Amino acid sequence: MNRRKFIKNTTYSGTGLFISNQLIPVSEQKPKGDESYDIMKEVKKYRKIDAHAHVYFTDESPGIQIDFADRLHIDKLMISRAMAPHSKGTPEEFKKCNDLVLKSMNQYPDRFIGMPVVNPVYAKESLEEIDRCLDLGMVGIGELYNHIKINDPLYYPIIEKYIDLKMIIHMHSAIGYSRVKLNSREPKNISLPEDFVDIAMRYPEAMFQFAHLGGGIDWEYACKTIQNCPNIYVDVSGSNNESKIIEFALEYLGEDRIFFGCDNSFYQGVGHMLSAKLTDKQRRKIFFDNYNNILKKSGNHVD
Repeated sequence: MNRRKFIKNTTYSGTGLFISNQLIPVSEQKPKGDESYDIMKEVKKYRKIDAHAHVYFTDESPGIQIDFADRLHIDKLMISRAMAPHSKGTPEEFKKCNDLVLKSMNQYPDRFIGMPVVNPVYAKESLEEIDRCLDLGMVGIGELYNHIKINDPLYYPIIEKYIDLKMIIHMHSAIGYSRVKLNSREPKNISLPEDFVDIAMRYPEAMFQFAHLGGGIDWEYACKTIQNCPNIYVDVSGSNNESKIIEFALEYLGEDRIFFGCDNSFYQGVGHMLSAKLTDKQRRKIFFDNYNNILKKSGNHVD
């Protein structure tokens, strides 16, 4: 195989891992013996909305996320602060998480779009918190975590509210441990692909985002399970660099149901998008257009 083709098709993700550990600009890394190929030219070519991003409870966190986004020319980041997976998820906890996101949005209003988190066990407080956050400029909801399964009836009032709002519902999925069956190390209420299908069929008008296809789950099983639910979208974020994740999702879900995302694995997120065998049109859709089309439904699109 020709060296240029090999580098272009198979090593972006690995290069990204090395670069991210060293925290040096991508433009400094050029394949030896192929000075004609500039990775950064490809990176800059595409507008990007990161459909799965987070901020953390440190003063440096928002600036760190923006620094990565600047290096990789990511226009907008959909940020949230998920609650701890084994916590009680009290109103005090989810309000604290949402206040962090609001603060980060105020720091970088042109780059961050916030998404609130809630726990439907606290029904009244959750609906009130959604109203508060949306009034302050947030969009959508999530990344909802694993306090309650996405298909639990407790979520019904929230889902119905988001149908009216024409906004997407972003839900965490199992990572690392669970494959086809739930692993005992996962929280008992974590949402599995079957749970997404169940709720998507109950509410075909709703829009659901299946989180981090590259997060360590059985991504082949997940894509096959949700294949026939056109209102379930996937983001391909995560630190799992297995090959063919994006191509497999493309085959089973189509080019309109896939979102670019990093889940804060920024170089891997961009790297596996560039290494995937996609047409230029497909790459533009996944990097930017697909999520922007979701935002258009509620009048919150980037353009």
